[in-house]
Amino acid sequence: MGSYVLKRILYMIPTLLVISVITFIIIQLPPGDYLTSYIATLEQSGAMVSEAEIASLRRQYGLDQPMVVQYLQWMWKLLHGDFGMSFQWNRPVRTLIGERLGLTMVISTATLVFTWVVAIPIGIYSAMRQYSLGDYVATVIGMLGVAVPNFLLALVIMYFAYTRFGLNITGLFSREMAAAPWSVAKFVDMLKHIWAPVIVVGMAGTAQLIRIMRAGLLDELGKPYVEAARAKGIPERRLIFKYPVRLAINPLVSTIGWSLPGIISGETIVSVVLSLETTGPLLLRALLSQDMYLAGSFILMLSLLTVIGTLISDILLALLDPRIRYE
Repeated sequence: MGSYVLKRILYMIPTLLVISVITFIIIQLPPGDYLTSYIATLEQSGAMVSEAEIASLRRQYGLDQPMVVQYLQWMWKLLHGDFGMSFQWNRPVRTLIGERLGLTMVISTATLVFTWVVAIPIGIYSAMRQYSLGDYVATVIGMLGVAVPNFLLALVIMYFAYTRFGLNITGLFSREMAAAPWSVAKFVDMLKHIWAPVIVVGMAGTAQLIRIMRAGLLDELGKPYVEAARAKGIPERRLIFKYPVRLAINPLVSTIGWSLPGIISGETIVSVVLSLETTGPLLLRALLSQDMYLAGSFILMLSLLTVIGTLISDILLALLDPRIRYE
């Protein structure tokens, strides 16, 4: 087991290095840069910018250096814990991300728990009661959850909440609590508003996991070892949860690697629709404005979480199914 984990960790180092290079290149690919957009905005407002001012701004932002030099300087700062300065906000990237990271993690973690708590029991029930009314209902919910975009579901819930109950479900706090310091009252106020983004963001994930759990469990229930266990007189509940469910849950465990980046990034479009002060809209603005250090730090952090999540998935799968360690 130790050699298996060590091998996976060693794979992470070159993977992250390659990702950092690709990330930096992709951000630089669109024509122009942040300064080009900034100057265009100034000129549209009627301000005149001279060539000397442009050259001074390029030196100030470090955009006069070749791409390779810019990348090496960025990586050197990252290795020393410095994420650089955001061009658009003129503030440290670490501060900008840190301000929105807490709420993003609260929403995304609650969504992840909601998804697993709802999906696994429904998936098990649907497989155990195949072709029953409950199975058909779960299948329809699964199809709707996959087919309906999250932002559209957010708009529908916003409409019905306001027209039927007079509730405004945008944001995470009421008006009087938005600017208030953290307290028990503010935390309770957040809990009153958090249900909407959790349901909206978790709907698609829940639907997918129900389908995966149902399909995996049905596949296991049809194998000979289940029939042999039944023939020996093992109680049905003990039989189902000891072997088939344990094996059917493997594909769900493998998705943990995709879940960790979502805890940080959140659902960007849903956050915009519901006016949530999370990291998703911040990343979107950074990409649109070619805010190199802010966007690059975000993407690299998400990539790191993906790699760590994959490592966690590999370890959990190896614990659940020892055969994986020897492949």
